[in-house]
Amino acid sequence: MFEGIIGNKKIKNELSNAIKLNKYSHSYLFLGTAGIGKKLMAKEFAKMILCEGKEKYCNKCKSCLEFDSHNNPDFQEIEPDGNAIKIEQIREMQKKVIEQPIIASRKVYLIDDADTMTREAQNCLLKTLEEPPEFVNIILLGSNESNFLSTIKSRCTIIKFEDIPNQEIKNYLKEKYNLPDVPESILEASSGSIGKAEILKDKQELYLAIAQVINQMEKMDLIDTIKNANIIYQSQEDKQDILDYMNIILFKKAKENTKYLNCINFVEEAKKRLKANSNYNMTIDNMIMTIWEEIH
Repeated sequence: MFEGIIGNKKIKNELSNAIKLNKYSHSYLFLGTAGIGKKLMAKEFAKMILCEGKEKYCNKCKSCLEFDSHNNPDFQEIEPDGNAIKIEQIREMQKKVIEQPIIASRKVYLIDDADTMTREAQNCLLKTLEEPPEFVNIILLGSNESNFLSTIKSRCTIIKFEDIPNQEIKNYLKEKYNLPDVPESILEASSGSIGKAEILKDKQELYLAIAQVINQMEKMDLIDTIKNANIIYQSQEDKQDILDYMNIILFKKAKENTKYLNCINFVEEAKKRLKANSNYNMTIDNMIMTIWEEIH
């Protein structure tokens, strides 16, 4: 069970035991960093729940075969419509949720990025979570626990995923992509996420350059610092990952010198401005200048 999914052995054992004992919650909330394996784990769990074989996860019954071909009618996945999961999507789910299973003896609904649900959608979902049909299991996935209403959380079995250790990520990248040596910068920027590590593995030079910008800033005047930071200005499409990594470097430096602590706040402020659609170059200008002034 759960072969090929890296990390979180305790959760694998917990879910496997629930299947073996045929005792599982009607509603689960999987919480953890994006790309950590929540969705992979949820789908494997759903397949086990729906399996009709004597030995669960038989990979032979009609339910398992249909699941593997993405055609199992008893498994439904709900994803954000644009930037959010809207109330209309939850209402549509509620129309279907009362219908009897077709292949298996149960039905599973997976709500991906459930932390993007609007408040109205969450309040609507409460009706189903309070009185779910006996044959239904609902699995919510999210990265930001604070986005969920307390009433939603109180009606779910909450399972919190731990970040994947750097060494496990390193071993995974080495085995799957034949990478002999993964730089520490990539492991740190991955923030314990296998999914993120897979995206970042081809951007080693970028992250080394960003670390260099911060490490050299204290020795440079403002003009040279801005020139040196040109790599940041050129990488707008990676802005979120870049700013996250800047704070990883700044946090490490703050352990040695407290004047770098405020710099972390300056980066967080830049993130907020960019989310509010502020001009990218002007936002980076302001961030670089305030960091430079703070450490000089």
